[in-house]
Amino acid sequence: MARSSHQLTHSQIWSAIDRLAARAGLSASGLAKKAGLDPTTFNKSKRVTPDGRERWPSTESVAKSLAATNTNVNTFVSLITDGAKQARSNVPLIGFAEAGSGGYFDDGGFPVGKGWDETVLPQVTDEHAYALEISGDSMKPVYRKGDVIVVSPAALVHKGDRVVVKTKDDEVLVKELRKKTARSLELKSLNSDHPDRTIPMNNVLWIARIVWASQ
Repeated sequence: MARSSHQLTHSQIWSAIDRLAARAGLSASGLAKKAGLDPTTFNKSKRVTPDGRERWPSTESVAKSLAATNTNVNTFVSLITDGAKQARSNVPLIGFAEAGSGGYFDDGGFPVGKGWDETVLPQVTDEHAYALEISGDSMKPVYRKGDVIVVSPAALVHKGDRVVVKTKDDEVLVKELRKKTARSLELKSLNSDHPDRTIPMNNVLWIARIVWASQ
């Protein structure tokens, strides 16, 4: 049998699971729980092994998720292919001041729940990207009140990137990543009037890269 040249990718499969969860009004962990799986089965941290190898969802976990959400296989295939056709231009939007409130993000930093508005922006390839509208002057001169930043929770984060960090204390910070180790994050403030921060990794809920700003 001839082998198809159009093979599914690791990111397409996981994105389809995230879309399946979203259609049911659930986070990825909520979908796993509803399917009778360990709640961490679909967590972002489980998608790559500690040594960097891609980890794929099992056929059994996909089948249980489809049954739990009353979704047929054809619909799941469409969640894979439709998401791969084009980059998103409509992204969910909330005000930066609201980002620290509960219910807007899952434990991997992906946008969930109600209360999001929507904004049209230049195409963003991460379908889980979201926008935050800056309030206040604490990030001047880099970002000013009314600016919109687009955050990509799926993007790799490197030294020198501007990032959004959420702590377990529900504090949301926009900083420049100076250094990341297994023990801590060293963050440089965008405004010289505000101190740089070093945050223990055991207090970091998630970190995501800023990929675009409406300046």
